[in-house]
Amino acid sequence: MNDAAVRDLARHAGVSVQWTDYANKRRRVPLDAIRQILAALGLPCASAQDVAHSRHVLDQPELPRLHTAVVGQPIDLTLPGTDHPTSARLFQEDGAVADLPVRRAARGLRLPAIAFAGYHALEIGTARIALAVAPARCITVEDIAPGERVWGLAAQIYGLRSPGDCGIGDMAGVAALAEASARLEADALALSPVHALFAADPRHFSPYSPSSRLFYNPLLADPSPLFGEARVARARTEAGVGMSAREREAAALIDWLESARAKMAVFRCLFEDFSATDAAGGTELTADFAKFRAARGSPLEDHAVFETLHAARLRADPAAWDWRHWPAQLRDPGSAAVRAFAEKHADDVVFHCFLQWIADRSLGAAQRQAKRAGMRIGLIADLAVGMHGGGSHAWTSQNDILGGLQVGAPPDLFNPNGQNWGLTTFSPRALRSSGFAAFLATMRAGMRHAGGVRIDHAMGLMRLWVTPDGAKPSAGAYLAYPLDDMLRLTALESHRHRAIVIGEDLGTVPAGFRDRLAGAGIYGMRVLWFERDEKAFVPPRAWPADAAAMTSTHDLPTVAGWWRGSDIETRADLTLLGDAARERAMRSKDRAALWNAFRSAGAADGALPAADQAPRVADAAVKYIADTAARLRLLPLEDALAVAEQSNLPGTVDEHPNWRRRHDGDAAALLDRPDVRTRLEPLAKRAES
Repeated sequence: MNDAAVRDLARHAGVSVQWTDYANKRRRVPLDAIRQILAALGLPCASAQDVAHSRHVLDQPELPRLHTAVVGQPIDLTLPGTDHPTSARLFQEDGAVADLPVRRAARGLRLPAIAFAGYHALEIGTARIALAVAPARCITVEDIAPGERVWGLAAQIYGLRSPGDCGIGDMAGVAALAEASARLEADALALSPVHALFAADPRHFSPYSPSSRLFYNPLLADPSPLFGEARVARARTEAGVGMSAREREAAALIDWLESARAKMAVFRCLFEDFSATDAAGGTELTADFAKFRAARGSPLEDHAVFETLHAARLRADPAAWDWRHWPAQLRDPGSAAVRAFAEKHADDVVFHCFLQWIADRSLGAAQRQAKRAGMRIGLIADLAVGMHGGGSHAWTSQNDILGGLQVGAPPDLFNPNGQNWGLTTFSPRALRSSGFAAFLATMRAGMRHAGGVRIDHAMGLMRLWVTPDGAKPSAGAYLAYPLDDMLRLTALESHRHRAIVIGEDLGTVPAGFRDRLAGAGIYGMRVLWFERDEKAFVPPRAWPADAAAMTSTHDLPTVAGWWRGSDIETRADLTLLGDAARERAMRSKDRAALWNAFRSAGAADGALPAADQAPRVADAAVKYIADTAARLRLLPLEDALAVAEQSNLPGTVDEHPNWRRRHDGDAAALLDRPDVRTRLEPLAKRAES
């Protein structure tokens, strides 16, 4: 077998065969990893015949299911075969029909520019092609608030408190916080992911490890907008969760298992009430539920079947968590065995559709409340980089994903062994062959009830680090994605939903990638801790205007925690630091550098604060961020409140209370404290850019 031929096939398929690490050293991808990655792409290479066939598959010209273009720019198109038509017919989304001239170009055919954005159809020769014509860039702050800089908070939904939430923050808390921050002239509230997790196993609660990004986590739903507070209170009484739920609601940390049981008991009582009254009587709620199920179609039904089947498998065998280990007939969502199961458990399937209905409608209600309160953007959804390979999307759409591969990051200065995030994601070949259907569905789910979306690890629009299951994270390779197509589709969906787009561009960023984001109207992220050189922090007015300015993120220390050194002590206690004394000495120098930057920018004055004066530092950090040139400023709620604990500590699972902390006080009143209102004053002004 010719190893060079395998590497050549990999390059042709968009798989890197070598890469440059953080120390600027060239690394070679192991050949076994290349073979497994190619196999996951549907390109076997175990023999010379396999390689020849796979190369032929890649070289064979194919008619695109969906071709992307930009408004006002000529369209270049390659068709298979030797036919070269001289005209084409355009069927626009609005029903208009136009004939277009076609001429030969250096790389195929060229059609004239189209002036109208949308999803059109093109008849050319004997072919009919879907054509997505996108605006040149996404919706931006300038479109929403011309000439202004805007601000918002970033909050972990589960950490918000509201009456009756059973110990897990939900959309009632989101709506209350949106109203409170809107009173301070905030225009946005960025949220942690609302993706569907695993209803049968609430212990799997990381919001960035979803079962499906097409559906929502019902534990974050507030049923009151649909059923009214009195009916929900009656369900709580019938479910018998009163005293125990109040105890969980008062706790500082979430008990996901017990709180989820309480919430699901309330939802089940609501469902039984709905089935006995509304469904039988044909009420407006019945009609709305039917409308929701029809609109979401078979993907919703498939997700509901998965949730029901997953619960049944876990009851039968607690070790049967992952569908990839189920009996063969249950691993196929289209099998007769799965259909028979769904029919037998039809009531449970409908219940999971009911949960998605509540989640969808409550998210929409929270966005409407945010806009009514005066926010011009409203909620900003968070889109995780991938999905769990044992989850709903991977089960229902096995051809969409990279089976046998996991997404992560290569070794770098902070993670010398690399990272494996335990997620899979879309196959780039499947994206093209399906007309980007799964990508579009995912973007639409994120934007459906939001004024913006944050794309986690946005570099995945261009390339992802993938490793074979069971391999070390360092034994991976970069896999290329069709960046041009994905940026155009993102821009088109941004305009259709009137939603801004933020791309999380922290970590190893490919050369030129940030320029591509900016050109597409996607805001990058600039975080205080990273906006510096070896000696000094970047002055506020030198920060870029086309990125969201932030003090910190959910994966990083809060301002108060960083100043106190709480993050260092926590990592030292968990043996996550090689040299704690060195880290403490570096932090001492960094504190002085940061305070000097604050003073130079006029964000603070006086001597270096002591560790117990962290709120004073939080005041200065907020003013510093407020003074940046960034058109969009997003402040983590933890820094608005000057708390020391961070939401998530990367590198830990159960060793640290990740995704469990709750804020003190109801969401509606969190910003009412005098010190908090004073801290937010620099942001609470709609300033001209």
